[in-house]
Amino acid sequence: MRSNVAEIAADALDARSAAPALTAYDTTSALGAIHAAEDAGLGIILLVAPRSAASRGGLELIGSLRVLADAASVPVAVQLDHAKETSLIAAAVDAGADSVLADGSALPLDDNIAFVSSVVALVAQRGVPVEAELGHLAGDEDRAYAVEVGGFTDVGRVSAFVRDTGAALFAPAVGNAHGLYTGVPELHWELLDAIRDASPVPLVLHGASGIGRTDLARSAAFGIGKVNFNTELRTAILGRITDVLPSARADGEDMLAVLGAWHDAAYGFVSDMLALLGGPRRAP
Repeated sequence: MRSNVAEIAADALDARSAAPALTAYDTTSALGAIHAAEDAGLGIILLVAPRSAASRGGLELIGSLRVLADAASVPVAVQLDHAKETSLIAAAVDAGADSVLADGSALPLDDNIAFVSSVVALVAQRGVPVEAELGHLAGDEDRAYAVEVGGFTDVGRVSAFVRDTGAALFAPAVGNAHGLYTGVPELHWELLDAIRDASPVPLVLHGASGIGRTDLARSAAFGIGKVNFNTELRTAILGRITDVLPSARADGEDMLAVLGAWHDAAYGFVSDMLALLGGPRRAP
């Protein structure tokens, strides 16, 4: 059923949980994620990377995800992720995206605020909530490279940043990164706790792939209503396809076997994350 990121994150926090957000490069993995959400009775978010959205057929992918989300029996949102160009944002919303991450995190603070607030104004009449990020995260959203954790969000700027941008969700940098971590990731819980107190909107944890299960399970207790996964989902899917491909090739080029493995890998990963994030919260 149609929803949006702000509603799903707020509902998750009301239930003392967090909602997983999964990057969807195709409809097969999206269906696996939706079927896992339906079986769990919980809402999820489908993310579309800006490179996917801007590629040939990218807007059609968003439209296809919109159809799948609307047909689901649980709340499913479609979000354009890490967008830096207003033209792509407008096209993605027209195609069916019901939320946007306006990513000005690499810009100077004033330029970040100006960019996010301009996106908020652009999509306001469509009822599209905007997520914003303060404190640039290292790494690449679409490729899994090992990276060092970058800068941290200045908690003293959080309240004014959210107010001045009009963002409906806020993604801080608290020891997280996109892609693979060079060592064991260490989230700065005291900083996250202070950011939770300073932010009037739900928080988002980017770069969750590689963060320990105990840390993910306790994230909602610190105001995290949405947790983004990409690398681990890709790894699960590609690993399962690699395993099944030799037998599928030998068995008459069996495409249904490959697609079934693709779907089941996404289903299994999302089911696991729904159980982890939606289970009892560990005390801070």
